[in-house]
Amino acid sequence: MTTATVELPAPAPAAAASSKSFADVWLITIGHAFTHWYPATFYLLLPLIGNELGLSYAQIGSIVTCQAVAGALSNVPGGVLVDSVGRKGVLMAVALFWVGIPYFLMGLSTTYWMMLGCATLVGIGNNLWHPSAIPLLGNRYPNRRGLVMSFHGMAGNVGDAVAPLAAGALLAVLSWRNVVVLNVIPGILMAIVLLLYFMRPQPGDEHVSGKNKGGMRGVLRNFGRLLQNRTVTMLAIGSAFRSITQGSLLIFLPLFLTRELHYSPFWVGACLFGLQAAGFLASPIAGHLSDKMGRRQIIMSSMAMTAAVLIAMAVAGRSSAFVFFVAFLGFFLFAVRAVLQAWVLDAAPREMAGSAIGFLFGTQALGGAVGPLIGGVIADHYGLTTTFYFLAFSIIIANVFMFFTPLGARHEASTKAADVVGPA
Repeated sequence: MTTATVELPAPAPAAAASSKSFADVWLITIGHAFTHWYPATFYLLLPLIGNELGLSYAQIGSIVTCQAVAGALSNVPGGVLVDSVGRKGVLMAVALFWVGIPYFLMGLSTTYWMMLGCATLVGIGNNLWHPSAIPLLGNRYPNRRGLVMSFHGMAGNVGDAVAPLAAGALLAVLSWRNVVVLNVIPGILMAIVLLLYFMRPQPGDEHVSGKNKGGMRGVLRNFGRLLQNRTVTMLAIGSAFRSITQGSLLIFLPLFLTRELHYSPFWVGACLFGLQAAGFLASPIAGHLSDKMGRRQIIMSSMAMTAAVLIAMAVAGRSSAFVFFVAFLGFFLFAVRAVLQAWVLDAAPREMAGSAIGFLFGTQALGGAVGPLIGGVIADHYGLTTTFYFLAFSIIIANVFMFFTPLGARHEASTKAADVVGPA
């Protein structure tokens, strides 16, 4: 395709979009932090919930598995819905509200089955955020997707890091049920802010919304072609194995610290803070380097180091060296999330970006569903320490998929049009 075939928008809307776009970035970033705040608190509370309800390791893992299965089944429909509707800002507000309410209901739950029902609702609601937010940001910054995705990912790390630290401090004076209820309020307020801000069309939305002009029928027709994109499918499968590692780690690390090292909730929260804070520092570095050096190099090196640190943690066992490795693990494990998302956006057509991200997160949710259940069975039969060898194995398999993934081609027509609009 020559440059003559690309119809560029007029400069006037671009200037208007640029003047207001930075507010959009920060608003979306803060909203993303709250989508991670909820589950980060819940992971810290799982040992307490398990003790009160008398749950086994496998039952504790199955709560997160149920949430992940619901997300896996609804992520692709969610991405298709986003591409059909196009009102990504409003859908982000709906997603944030939908995730908060079930967590509030968990604070009122008294049985294992009620927990599973609430986890299912969380999994369904959470699938709308990423197919809405990630394409919106990525299409406004097509040439710096790695860096922009890293800012979005950093907000997730902030939520993941600060939430357990705050919850651990609150648990010193409040019950876990009270902490769950208080935890929901800030996210609901943020959902209202997002809804009010994005209710009106933003300047430049016609160029970056990525709405498929064929409506739902056009999106469904193009989705089959998207699945034939080898780069997208290989990235999605590899990401599923990486999610086995990440999802299982966030469950079994607090359990190990609580039951094997006998840490208090505050110190468990502090360790999780260290894990996520390291990821916060690594994310923009990895994102920037991926824009300059390529996505594959950054992802493979980070995953290889993740496997090495996990094996070192398993060898360390109950010694103090185990905690020492936690921060190193966070630095390498969380660095590649944004780079994977940027790579998928590079390979997918702009009008199918929401569906591509929904497909990516759907396969990741499948990995997140399988991992905790398998890890729980391994922990019940062979001990918690053995679970960390399983996590190292799954990240190694993910790295093999990254090695064989084609680089793919960036969609230059979409890129040039979005370049005129300017940053979001």
